[in-house]
Amino acid sequence: MTGQQLKNSILQMAVQGKLVPQDPNDEPASVLLERIRAEKEKLIKEGKIKKEKNPSVIFRGADNLPYEKIGKNEPVCIADEVPFDVPESWAWVRLKDITIKEIKRGKSPTYANSGNVLVFAQKCNTKAGNIDLSLTKHLDLKVFTKYPDEEYMRDNDIVINSTGNGTLGRIGVFRDSDRIDDCIIVPDSHVTTVRVNAALISDYIYYALTYYQPYLEKNCSGSTNQTELKPAVIANLFIPVPPYAEQRRIVQKLSDVLPLVMVYNDKETALETYNNDFPSQLKKSILQYAVQGKLVPQDPADEPASVLLERIRAEKEQLIKSGKIKRDKHESVIFRRDNSYYERVDGIERCIDDEIPFEISDSWEWCRLGELIETIDTGKSFKCEERPPDKNEYGIIKVSAVTWGTFNQEESKTCFSTSPWVKGYSIQVDDFLICRANTAALVGGCVIVDKISKRLMLSDKVLRIEFSDSISKTYVLYTLRTPFVRAQLSAAASGTSESMKNISQNAIKGLLIPFPPIKEQYRIVSKVEESLSKIKTL
Repeated sequence: MTGQQLKNSILQMAVQGKLVPQDPNDEPASVLLERIRAEKEKLIKEGKIKKEKNPSVIFRGADNLPYEKIGKNEPVCIADEVPFDVPESWAWVRLKDITIKEIKRGKSPTYANSGNVLVFAQKCNTKAGNIDLSLTKHLDLKVFTKYPDEEYMRDNDIVINSTGNGTLGRIGVFRDSDRIDDCIIVPDSHVTTVRVNAALISDYIYYALTYYQPYLEKNCSGSTNQTELKPAVIANLFIPVPPYAEQRRIVQKLSDVLPLVMVYNDKETALETYNNDFPSQLKKSILQYAVQGKLVPQDPADEPASVLLERIRAEKEQLIKSGKIKRDKHESVIFRRDNSYYERVDGIERCIDDEIPFEISDSWEWCRLGELIETIDTGKSFKCEERPPDKNEYGIIKVSAVTWGTFNQEESKTCFSTSPWVKGYSIQVDDFLICRANTAALVGGCVIVDKISKRLMLSDKVLRIEFSDSISKTYVLYTLRTPFVRAQLSAAASGTSESMKNISQNAIKGLLIPFPPIKEQYRIVSKVEESLSKIKTL
């Protein structure tokens, strides 16, 4: 059971007379309501309030069923209208018949920069369940005379948000203790106030209305963008009224229990967040352990990574001489000396100890990603239809086709027939793709294409990287997903908008990565994939 479900269950017990025991010595609610009606008649005769055209009186008939008499009409059985049965000492009443002020909204205000009259808006009735008058604005005193005294908010006024999405139906209780500097406070046109007769405990009515909140939210009207809760819907609610003494017991019990429910809800929310985040955090931990040499054991028989890097450099030199690839203008070589790490670029050496995030095994090396790259290809932007291509069509991929570890060929656009098919841009199985432009969370996302059935080309925002055959590019894939490499990508990303960041090819080449022996790369990949498959079952 969720915290909200538990709260709803407790409120239901409260308004059904099941939360606290009944006391046969309590004055019945019917007597209390008769006294309220008599008081109302007196006020009408004194001209202090207006007489209602069709007042409602609800009573229990000889058959023990509830009946309602409206105005001069004959009583009608309402057993099928009231939502549940109540104890014999309780009574049903329409909300409007136990208030001392018409249930209605405030006025549309004219604001000022200062003054001693504040306007209570929906946002003042906060989601946290309290009233926050720091969110009020000042009323222009030129229009203050339009507000009669009875519209001033008073202690224990119940406030109900009556328009909008997300806040509609929210209920709170205004207290004099909420007031700022004894200012007069008036509600705006989006807030309905309910002022309960003093013969009742307003906190009990507040809890009863809170129980009805889902009903209020469903019984609104208007467009999707601006729904509203009409005062008549609130005014005609059936309210179960217990004896006054039982109202007090219910309020006390709810005051004791509901704070505990809030604690339970907070714990539940925290647990849910933890459970939702746990797989992701576990994945990050596994990947971090992998690139720190802590996921699988080192084998002293493995060829050191330093020898592998020398071989890769020699291979690249041969490709350069044969004209198959171009020499990197700023080749990087990282090496150890005197227990420190140095980098040589363009013949200049500098210590990079401050960039090294953790220690690695003696058989590992630090290097820039560019040392492992042979070529980087980029695509082109074509005018396309916003749909994936059919069997006999071709298209280009969107940036959304490349996320962390997943290639989705359906995230593509169809090229117009006039657009050329460029074979060099064609995406093939086993291509290593990296997104150079995307949101802050996804820029630098990379995948290895595992399958493709559509004729798709690279876009100008997705790069294809060819690595040396002497390495495991799957190891590189997992390395680029680690938190510390993600931090490098985030730091290197340009662009002021969070919706679109960019990573340059040089920034990608400049990524600092730990590089293990080739046999250990394969062991790491195998262990990572085994571990990630187990996480999926959590």
